[in-house]
Parts: sequence; C-alpha cells; structure tokens
Amino acid sequence: MQPTQEDAYDVIVLGAGPVGEVLAGRLGEAGLGVAVVEDELVGGECSYWACMPSKALLRPVAALAEVRAVDGARQAVDGGLDASAVFARRDGFASHWKDDGQVRWLDSVGAQLVRGRARFDGPRRVAVETPEGGTRLLTARHAVAVCTGSRPIVPDLPGVADARPWISRDATSARAVPPRLAIVGGGVVGVEMATAYQALGSAVTMLVRGDGLLPRMEPFAGELVAEALREAGADVRMGTSVTGVRREAAAGGPVTVMLDDGGQVVADEVLFATGRAPRTDDLGLETIGLEPGSWLEVDDTCRVKALDDGWLYAVGDANRRALLTHQGKYQARIAGGVIAARARGAAELETGPWGAHVTTADSAAVPQVVFSLPEVAAVGLTAAEAERQGRRTRVVDYEMGQVAGASLFADGYRGKARMVVDLDRGHLVGVTFVGPGVSELLQSATVAVAGEVPVERLHHAVPAYPTMSEVWLWLLEAYRS
Repeated sequence: MQPTQEDAYDVIVLGAGPVGEVLAGRLGEAGLGVAVVEDELVGGECSYWACMPSKALLRPVAALAEVRAVDGARQAVDGGLDASAVFARRDGFASHWKDDGQVRWLDSVGAQLVRGRARFDGPRRVAVETPEGGTRLLTARHAVAVCTGSRPIVPDLPGVADARPWISRDATSARAVPPRLAIVGGGVVGVEMATAYQALGSAVTMLVRGDGLLPRMEPFAGELVAEALREAGADVRMGTSVTGVRREAAAGGPVTVMLDDGGQVVADEVLFATGRAPRTDDLGLETIGLEPGSWLEVDDTCRVKALDDGWLYAVGDANRRALLTHQGKYQARIAGGVIAARARGAAELETGPWGAHVTTADSAAVPQVVFSLPEVAAVGLTAAEAERQGRRTRVVDYEMGQVAGASLFADGYRGKARMVVDLDRGHLVGVTFVGPGVSELLQSATVAVAGEVPVERLHHAVPAYPTMSEVWLWLLEAYRS
C-alpha cells in the first residue's frame, strides 16, 4: 500500500473527456492551478468509443452511397465495403485506444493529470485511489467540476447478464462484423449502428418500443431514415418490446431475443441502445449531501443548484442538459469563464440571455447530426416542442430534392427541410434537414437560431447557385407566399 499524499489546487476537474479537457484548458488560460482526475483514457468516451470511432465507421458507408448515387461515378464502383479496412481506419481515429497525445495536450495547458478513481471526501475534497494502490487527497480552493459523462443503460431483463449483450462501446470497437445483429432501441446510437453494420454486411433487425425512430426529432426524420434502412435490407420493427435474452452457449454462439408478442429474433450479437445514465454512482456524492447515481441539476452557469455555497459544478452529460459532446464543450467554455471570474472575485457576471457566463444555447439552440443514410441535422425546437411551449408559430416545409444543388449531389435525391418560425418574435426557433450531405447545412441554421436573425434579414443572405444551401431561399419564399 502506497502512502497517502495530499495536494491543493485552485480547481479539481473530475473526468478527462472532451468536456474536462476544454474546461481545464480555459482554467489554465486564466492562470488557475488545475488537477484533472481520470480513471480511464484521457480523451474520454467521444475519442475512443463514441463520436470519433462511430463516425469513422459511418463515413465509408456514406462515401460509397454518394458515389453510387451519381450516374457516371457508380459505374466505377465494383463490390462493397472492405470491413477490415474500415475497422483499420476506425482504429486510427480512435488512436488505437492510446491516450499519449491527449496527455501531452493536458500537459501543454498546465493541467496536472491524476490517474485513478475519484470519490468526494467532503466539501472541496476528493480522494483518488491511484493505480499504484495509494490514495491522493486533493483539495480545491475554489471549485470542483464533475465532468464524468454518462454510461449506457442495459435494462434488467431475464437472461441479459448471461447473454453478454453489446453496448455502444462494443459496437464501435468491434473487430468483426456479426452476420446477424439485433439492435434494441431506435435513438441515435441504434440508428447509426444499424446504418453502419447493415452496410458492412450484417443482417440487422431493429426492435423499437415506440412508434418511430429518432423520437426526439421531427417525425418525418425518423420516417425517412426507417424507409432507407428497410430499402437497404434492415428489418425495422416498431411497437416491439423485448422481454428477455438468452445466449445459447457459454463460450459464444447465437443469442435469442424474446419479444412481447411471443416471437423471437435470433442473432449473433444484440446491441442495447436504450438510453444513458450519469456516471455519478461511485463518486461519493453522499459525503456532500447529494444522491449517488443522480443527474446533477445546474443553473445556467453550470453551478450545481443543490449546494448553497456554490463550489460544485457539473459540466457535460452529468447535468443532463444536452447529452452531446459539442454541447458539453460549449458548457465547459462558459463554466471555465464563470469559475475564473468568481475566483478573481468578480462582483457581477454577464448572466442575461446569451451573456458570456450563461449556457443559453442549451435550451434555445442545441445542434445535432445523426450520421445515418440519409443524414439528419437539426437545431433548436421541433414544431411540437414549440407548440408545447405555447409559442405562436408557422411551420414551413420544403422537399430537398427540388433544390438544384441537391439534385446535382445525388440522382433521385430524397429529403426534406423544415423551419419553425416564432411569429411574435419574427425569427427561427428550429430547423431540421434530412437528406444526404445535409450535416454541412447545420451551422447556417444554428447561426440563424442562436443569433435570433429576423426572418426578413435572412432574405438578404443570398445562397450560392447551385448549392444545397439554396434550400434557405425556397424555405423563405414559401414563408412569404
């Protein structure tokens, strides 16, 4: 057993994923001494098991589909995807699951990396069990920030533990393509992995409890994605609940998924993509009066509401505001400025809407891309969400295939665009695009929503011809008519 060591820092950051890294960088720029505690790889879920490896799996799928959608180019394509080459490229984008480069970056911003498992030991105190078997006690002069992210949920179903199902990490780091893959869940992870593995050669069956895919987005998005998955050969079943799982052999072999209608699906692997929970269950939250395993509710500065003395922050997934890497990094930039300002003794912060010290975009302008075929890109509110908020809105739709740039992008282009206009305020509160290649349209929509650009001013933002961006022209023309 190693001896106990105690150190003091201005700020302690729990978690060295993208959110913790960005926060540490901002605090370092402000001249604060920062310790970052991590018990896995520096770079976190996004770098090794989520955003980067999943998109590395999906990009060859989209590239091949784009070539096949253009006459004159499709004739050059012979055969399908090379799964081994796709996996090898994925490994490169996951840095072969080594974090040397990320560690060097933390060093460059002056942060002290502490490897080990962190648990609170009272207010502003963190005990870290180190890999060497010792304990480091860290104390924070100003703040502790929980940036520990979230983990996949596997429902407690009969046989599920013995069946050893895949979670998202297994799907994005797999070494081989299962001949048959059952996917439970119809959200982003389920849709993206169905897209990837169907194209790589799996016979994919999606088992979706609800009545559509991508339930948090505009209904037409899930409808178009489901249609495309079925056309690609996937079996997409709505209104289907899983009641149990059984693996035929202890050392491997087929897995049987039991359904609520008495039916069964037999596959080689089953992926549960059924939601996420906060990684706060083993943080010692009880020592500071909070419930272990809970989401940490924060105000718009990312300060945890439940503690009156204001030293605790939760940034990224742990606060449940928007479980997206880019949104967590946005929160980290804001929270870094907040913590630094309060450490300097600033009398006032800029906390009005869209101020420098508030995360207004978390509620007004969250962008997201689903890298399915077709892609889905959305920002802000759906039409239904705007209605539930009591807004007086007008919804304008346009078929993407009628845009000259889209028809050039792919023969027989299919897709749809929608903008939701707040009639009382005169600006957009939500935009959704569905179609091949639409992810690159999203930032323009995000600027329009976050900037609250008046609709009449948008008429003067002339899109180049012939690009897909002309969809803005036709949406606005439809709005005027």
